[in-house]
Amino acid sequence: MQIPPEASHQEVERKLPGAGREVPHSERLQEQRPHLLTDPAATDPLLPRRTTRGKKCQKKGTYENMGCIKSTAKGPASPVQNDFKSYPVRNPERTIYVPDPTSNKQHRPPQNAGSLLPGQRMQHEVSEETGNIVVALYPYQGIHQDDLTFKKGEKMKILEEHGEWWKAKSLSTKKEGYIPSNYVAKVNTLETEEWFFKDITRKDAERQLLAPGNSAGAFLIRESETLKGSYSLSIRDFDAKNGDVIKHYKIRTLDNGGFYISPRITFPCISDMIQHYQKQPDGLCRKLEKPCFSPKPQKPWDKDAWEIPRESVKLVKKLGAGQFGEVWMGFL
Repeated sequence: MQIPPEASHQEVERKLPGAGREVPHSERLQEQRPHLLTDPAATDPLLPRRTTRGKKCQKKGTYENMGCIKSTAKGPASPVQNDFKSYPVRNPERTIYVPDPTSNKQHRPPQNAGSLLPGQRMQHEVSEETGNIVVALYPYQGIHQDDLTFKKGEKMKILEEHGEWWKAKSLSTKKEGYIPSNYVAKVNTLETEEWFFKDITRKDAERQLLAPGNSAGAFLIRESETLKGSYSLSIRDFDAKNGDVIKHYKIRTLDNGGFYISPRITFPCISDMIQHYQKQPDGLCRKLEKPCFSPKPQKPWDKDAWEIPRESVKLVKKLGAGQFGEVWMGFL
């Protein structure tokens, strides 16, 4: 039956079959929501009606709707859903964390409980090098069990001074023992330089420079005999008329602590002055070559070499007494 275009709503209801009849609730619900026919609670007023707006299903056996537990939509699953189902579920207990390779942070190594901080370790190292520190001028091989063996240039800390033998501790090997005092010199002094000769006279300087092993240009620096606190430079030179001769130059000091031989050029320290004259004579008789050869000094007498235990001597008879003590006759 076709509806005329100008017919009103009331006219259409009168022309429809069954117009004016009361429509049951189930039919009206069927027209509005046909998918609810599968739910008995939709048609049976005795069954409790289930709310479908954001509430969870209370029992497993109830009918699901509006995305409660299972979707009511039927049909093949989308490829995106199938792709997600193919991934395994991650187990958080087996997750392994690795450092971020793009991070610029530097990971510091774990510190032991007994280790010191860097600042504390540095203070400990500096504290060992304080005090009476000497450097070896010659190597020494220990003879006795309590001697300390060391190499040339090795630094040591003096613990005790006993005459010509000092008890020292090596800063490199950390060993302790006795060393000959004339084999070492204090650090940061002229005594550590090969060209410096302490406590020698002018005659001794000439004798050592003319000794075998030295040639023209050999030199040394010594303390001045005439002026306390000043120094002198002695050089071995060769003259065709007189042969090998020794020439001496006085090293003068400035008020500000500088040194000079000629007033036209000064130096802040004697080492700089030596380096300058090793390159050119610049007013000296000749250019400085090698420092004077210095033989290894004689080792001092062994400590307690002439001393014997007092208990090993048996006193027999007193012979006399004086200012220095008593004289006894005895035997070992």
